[in-house]
Amino acid sequence: MWRGILVLILLAISTIAADAQRRQINPIPFSHEPCSVLDGRPCTPSYCSPLEPGPCIPEMDYPYGQNLQLTIQSVPPEADRAKYQKPDHDLDTIGDLFAELRTCWSPPSDNARAGMQMAVRFSFNKAGGLIGPPRLTFATAGVPADTRTTYLNAINSSLKACLPLKFTSGLGGALAGRPIAIRYVDNREFAK
Repeated sequence: MWRGILVLILLAISTIAADAQRRQINPIPFSHEPCSVLDGRPCTPSYCSPLEPGPCIPEMDYPYGQNLQLTIQSVPPEADRAKYQKPDHDLDTIGDLFAELRTCWSPPSDNARAGMQMAVRFSFNKAGGLIGPPRLTFATAGVPADTRTTYLNAINSSLKACLPLKFTSGLGGALAGRPIAIRYVDNREFAK
C-alpha cells in the first residue's frame, strides 16, 4: 500500500513539473530576459502579477498594431504637419499610406459641423483600389441625418479622388484585404 501511495505522489509531482515546463515563455528576441516581480534588478517594462506563474511578458510599444487605424483631422496640429505631406514616391510603408490618405481628405464646405467625427472601415486590393465601398462604423451622436450624409459623401469622394493608390508590390501584397479604419475629425472653427 505504501508503494502505491509513493507511486501516486511521484506521478503527481512529475505531472506538475511537466505542466510548468510547457508554460515556460521564451522571451527572445528581447534585449534581456524579463525578470520576476520579486527580483531586485531592473526589468524590461512589463505587466505581470505575483499570482501568475512564469516570467513577466514585456510590453512592447510598437508604432502600429495589428489593426490599421488612422485619425485624420481637417486642420492638423503644428506638430503633425509633416504627417500631412503627400509622399513623392510609390507607397512602400504604412506611414506612406497614412500620409497619402491624410492628404486626400477634403472636408465638406456646406452643411459642415464643428467637432463632427465619422469613422469608416474598408480594404484595399493589391492594385491600390478599394474592395467595396467604405462602411460607416461611427458618427457623432445627435447629428442630423443630412449632415451625416454630407460627411459620408465627402469621405467617399475624397477617397475616390486619390484612387488607385500606387503601392509597391511588397506593400500591396501585405495590405491586400486587411481592414483599415479611419476616423475623420472636423476640428475647424466656424464663425457663429
